[in-house]
Amino acid sequence: MSGLLRCPSSSGSRVATVSRRGGRPVAWQAGTVYRERPAGVIDAAVLWASESRPDAPPTRVLPDGCLDLLWSSRSGLLVAGPDRTAQLSVSAPGERWRGVRLPPGVGPAVFGVPADELRDRRVPLDALWGRDAVRLTEQLGASPTAAALAAIAVDRLARGGGVDPLGPRVAALLAAGATVTATAAEVDLGPRALHRRSRTLFGYGPKTLARILRLHRALALARRGVGLAEVAARAGYADQAHFTRDVRDLAGVAPTTLLAR
Repeated sequence: MSGLLRCPSSSGSRVATVSRRGGRPVAWQAGTVYRERPAGVIDAAVLWASESRPDAPPTRVLPDGCLDLLWSSRSGLLVAGPDRTAQLSVSAPGERWRGVRLPPGVGPAVFGVPADELRDRRVPLDALWGRDAVRLTEQLGASPTAAALAAIAVDRLARGGGVDPLGPRVAALLAAGATVTATAAEVDLGPRALHRRSRTLFGYGPKTLARILRLHRALALARRGVGLAEVAARAGYADQAHFTRDVRDLAGVAPTTLLAR
C-alpha cells in the first residue's frame, strides 16, 4: 500500500507494516483493510486494494524494488517509484486505494521512464503520460478496479515492445542469493554495465537491490518461526548484528519491532 503523503521513518507505537511483496490477503485491525492477489496477466505482478478507517495509523511500506500503478479516491492515478528505505504512508479516513504492483525490472517498460527517475517518489500519472492519463482517468470512472489498472499496464507493455529480459533475470539471481559479481558474470555484463542497467531497471544499483531482496528473504524466514541468529546465517548476513543493522537501515526499526507488527 503506497500513500501520497510521505513521512520520515518512525518507530512510533501505532504503525502497521506492509511488505509490498507477497500473495496473501491481510486485514489490519489497526484501522486499514488491505488485500492482494496475483495479477495473472503479468508474471509475478500483484493486484491490491486498501481502505483506511478513521483510526488508521501510518503504514510502514518496506522497499522491494517494485513500481506500482495506483489509483486513489483522493488523488487519482499515480505512480509509486522504487524506494530505497521504508516509507510511512498516511491515508485520509475512508480513502480507497487500488494498485497493480509490478515486479522488479518491469515498471520502466510500462511507464516509459528509467526507474531511477521515479526512485523515492510518488508521481501523478499525467506527469508521465500527459493527455493519455487524462483519457484513462475518464475511462476508468469513479471507482476503478485493480484489474483495470493491470489491463492498462498490459497494454503499455504490448505497445512498448515488452519487458527487458535482463530485469527479471537479474532480480531472480539476486533474490536467490547470488552475489553481484556472480550475477554480472551470469548475465555477461561487466560491473559498471550491470550497475548502469540496474539503475534504469530497478532504480538503484545491484548491491542495493540485493540488500533489499535479502531483507525479504530474512523476514520470510523469521515469520515462519526461525530464530533470528539462524535467519541471519541462512539469509547471508555475517551475523545477527549485521542482520539487525541492515533491518534498521532499510526498515527504520529493529527486527523484533518490525516482526511484532
